[in-house]
Amino acid sequence: MAQDQLRSYGTLLLRLALGTMFIAHSVIYMLMTLKLSGTLEFFASIGLPAWSAYATIFAEAFGGLLLILGIQTRWVALALSPILVGAIWVHSENGWLFASPEGGWEYPLYLFILCIAQWMLGDGAYALSPSWFPGSPAGEAGSAALTERTHARSP
Repeated sequence: MAQDQLRSYGTLLLRLALGTMFIAHSVIYMLMTLKLSGTLEFFASIGLPAWSAYATIFAEAFGGLLLILGIQTRWVALALSPILVGAIWVHSENGWLFASPEGGWEYPLYLFILCIAQWMLGDGAYALSPSWFPGSPAGEAGSAALTERTHARSP
């Protein structure tokens, strides 16, 4: 497998992992484990308005789906980053390790860095709507050319 193919598939794996994590966190943790009422109570307990809980759940679920599908991946990863900065803030007093009571800030920081890496790397293979990126040649969006070259080659 050529280096470009490996890079494209590696970027795809990052995109799928981030998308899955965001969907799992919003749907399984916030809605099914904490329940909507528990999530609203938690947001209120840290001084955030109730609407921000709804916005976070929606952004994580919808953003995760867009990441998995490869729809404007760069910009979705960048748009989800403030949620992770907020999670770092929420967990900042709990210490470094996420295994600490109430969770630490290591995992949200790690996910934030992965979102920035996704923004830098682009879409990867099998993106439905490759990201537009400043400076890309006319007619090519983000890593669309890499994606097309990856699929044009036979193994």
